[in-house]
Amino acid sequence: MKKIEVNHKSELKLKNIKGFLERTVTSFGTGSKVDCPKEFLGKKVILVILEDETHKD
Repeated sequence: MKKIEVNHKSELKLKNIKGFLERTVTSFGTGSKVDCPKEFLGKKVILVILEDETHKD
């Protein structure tokens, strides 16, 4: 599996946002996934990884 490079930044500014979702990354085989509604299939998305202040299960 190819390693994906993560851009380490502390601020992100976006325009033309259609909306946003808050999800938890879950285990999937040897990797992980984030569930998203089918209505966004084929759309460009940005995944923002937050600092983990408190871990929720």
